[in-house]
Amino acid sequence: MTAAAAENRRQRRVLIGLAVLFFAPLGLAFYLYYGHGGWHPGGRVNAGALIEPPRPLPALVLPLLDSGSTEPNFLRGKWTLLLVGFGPCADLCRARLYDTRQVRLALDRDMKRVQRVFVADSDCCDARQLREQHPDLIVIRASPAVAPLLMLLPMETSGAAQSPRVYLIDPLGNLMMFYAADVEPKGILEDLKRLLRLSSIG
Repeated sequence: MTAAAAENRRQRRVLIGLAVLFFAPLGLAFYLYYGHGGWHPGGRVNAGALIEPPRPLPALVLPLLDSGSTEPNFLRGKWTLLLVGFGPCADLCRARLYDTRQVRLALDRDMKRVQRVFVADSDCCDARQLREQHPDLIVIRASPAVAPLLMLLPMETSGAAQSPRVYLIDPLGNLMMFYAADVEPKGILEDLKRLLRLSSIG
């Protein structure tokens, strides 16, 4: 074997070795994720629980707590933090309203891309006080007209009257995530920041 042939074989082995080093991890990752391994990364970055698949919400004209009604597509065009309360809005309910208000304010220049909606019984709270403390809040009066919306929400089986679950609706009107009562406001804020950064809509 000539020196040139030996050199060619050596270079070929080096190239094959480099190709294996580069493609083997990639191939393994594809196999584990898409192949028979059925493996998925265990970690998650979102604080909320994803609703899979997302649930399209119907266009509804809903009565406001004071007077008047919403536009049919008021849940579209913006990211929406939706809270649903039943009965009097006690301390934990008021705390959740405060949390979502502060989360929205903390978004700073992106604040206008997010709206807050609260579905409440007529005796939940003092309407004037609610307006003063939460001027940006859209308050829907619970009524039979709201039933098609409520039916699509994964509801808590206990504690709903004290601490309403927070639902996240995307600008296309899809219910996509919810936050349990024990999720910290910081987690909701981080999720929203990430979504607003990645989203070209809303």
